Amino acid sequence: MPISCRDIASHYFKKGAQIEISSDDDDLNGSWFAGTVIRPPKGRSNKVLVEYATLVEEGPDRRPLREVLDLVQLRPPPPLENRAAFKSDEFVDAYHDDGWWEGFITQVAGPGRDTYKVFFPRSKEQMEFKAAQLRPHRDWVEENGTWDPPLEEEEEEEKPNTTADEKIPFSPEMEVNEDAIEHQFSPGEEVEVSFDDEGFEGSWYAATVLKKIDGGKYLIEFQNLTNEDGTVLREEIDGLQMRPQPPDIGLVDRFDVHEEVDVWFNDGWWAGTISKVLKIERYTVYFKNTDNELKFEHSELRVHQDWKNGKWYIASKVQHLISYDSRLSLF
Repeated sequence: MPISCRDIASHYFKKGAQIEISSDDDDLNGSWFAGTVIRPPKGRSNKVLVEYATLVEEGPDRRPLREVLDLVQLRPPPPLENRAAFKSDEFVDAYHDDGWWEGFITQVAGPGRDTYKVFFPRSKEQMEFKAAQLRPHRDWVEENGTWDPPLEEEEEEEKPNTTADEKIPFSPEMEVNEDAIEHQFSPGEEVEVSFDDEGFEGSWYAATVLKKIDGGKYLIEFQNLTNEDGTVLREEIDGLQMRPQPPDIGLVDRFDVHEEVDVWFNDGWWAGTISKVLKIERYTVYFKNTDNELKFEHSELRVHQDWKNGKWYIASKVQHLISYDSRLSLF
């Protein structure tokens, strides 16, 4: 059954969803800025209230900028692609002035230098960037919820004593080598952050990496958490408390009892398990860490994914994906 644009919009642009925002301003043409959906579209309206992650209002308070925009100005964040190198004439997005700007590579640095010159056709400027400040350029196809050009299939790593048809299943109890899975985050990258504090176990909060600092830590800015005075919360976080933003794996038409989910609650995503399926797309979710149950709308849930050894894994019990990202692994 074909997926309607309205179904795609309700999935990708629900309350709390991480997005990228384009602007009608002439000075900002060809740029995308990270943000969050504050109020999704209702009924036949295409208007969305969004909050920028890196742009702030003028004035002493420096509050995150909020705007009411059309759906056509929004898209999900492109999937994270760790590229160590780029080629001449390749179309890329470069992170500059708190956003991603469309351009193409005009010059590749020589051996031993990790720099590229990028030309921006709209402003007719050329600037120099490191590989960590670049990403492959992709366009969001709103009609079917895909990326153009299509995402490259990840090559299967050969494992000893396994054939091409054999897969080693993942178990959450498998021993993890923390050194092997350390991920290097880049400025501007959207991430999720966990806390060790009592009462926050199993929750993840959206943030944007501002810069890397000493000791394996990063300065990050939360997208939905603020200080007591209302200013944006910034903290230095150990890289082991961070993970890339989970990829969108497709639309889910329903969840079943005992299925693992993440719930949007108190400005973050909380891991839980479906304990009851109620009427009118509502569920009761059990939270193991706090030993309590709460009721939620279908739109407030997402498929639970785990970040292990540099890959995303989802539970094999998920049976109702309308579409599926083949780069993920089931366990």
